[in-house]
Amino acid sequence: MEPKVYINGKLYPKNEAKVSVFDHGLLYGDGVFEGIRCYNGVVFKLEEHVGRLYESAEAIALEIMLTKDELRNAILDTLKANNLRDSYIRLIVTRGVGKLGLDPFNCGESQLIIITDSIQLYSKELYDKGLDTIIVRTIRNHPDALNPTVKSMNYLNNILAKIECIKAGAAEGIMLNKDGYVAECTGDNIFIVKDNEVFTPPASAGILIGITRNVVIELAEEAGITVKEEQMTPDDLFNADECFLTGTAAEIIPVANIDGRKIATGKPGKITLLLLGKYQELTTSHPST
Repeated sequence: MEPKVYINGKLYPKNEAKVSVFDHGLLYGDGVFEGIRCYNGVVFKLEEHVGRLYESAEAIALEIMLTKDELRNAILDTLKANNLRDSYIRLIVTRGVGKLGLDPFNCGESQLIIITDSIQLYSKELYDKGLDTIIVRTIRNHPDALNPTVKSMNYLNNILAKIECIKAGAAEGIMLNKDGYVAECTGDNIFIVKDNEVFTPPASAGILIGITRNVVIELAEEAGITVKEEQMTPDDLFNADECFLTGTAAEIIPVANIDGRKIATGKPGKITLLLLGKYQELTTSHPST
């Protein structure tokens, strides 16, 4: 069965799912998005993802034409139409079709797109062994230029950093902010473990506050592990006992080395593996629907 894509209230076969070349999302990256996981027929953290989508849209004065309840139902209907119980969901809201030129108020109604598909960023081997990463030269966008709390379609900053790490043969790139502190990776949040405590950059470092990041912090605290949100330098990374990344698509994945330097033994650490196990328990414990 050919996958179906939701566009503005209708389902289209994948090869017929199209948007106008005059859509401001295509022309200028003018829109917002969310990536969500569905496990065993249950959409993981649906409320949080939908809430963040509307917050991102409001921040750029973009009106979503559905209510939150209508959007939730559209997501579930799209999953059902594709007969998917385990999938990756991409929600996209673009400014809509308009004229050439930046003025967003020349556009008509916003467009809502829902794509449901499978995703695997990294192989099982990398979850077992850990990632090779580098610190890239491309710095994270200045938060006063583009608010990192807005999950916008303008991802060129991240793509440039991703190009760097691919050319260097690394699986992921760690981005610093304008002040030289660790911000996040090209698509994930970053954590380290030092002396049995977990550290991650704060919002003030210019990061997107990830839904998975928040889940991991909760899981760590429930396990009695202290979590601190603090500014981190590259030296903090190099001297960490463990390092791991979190994201909707990546979930939790260990980091083996950074810039060719092993993180401790160069193997996934005990706290990383503990949190990974708890995350997997959480995502597989949903009742079947």
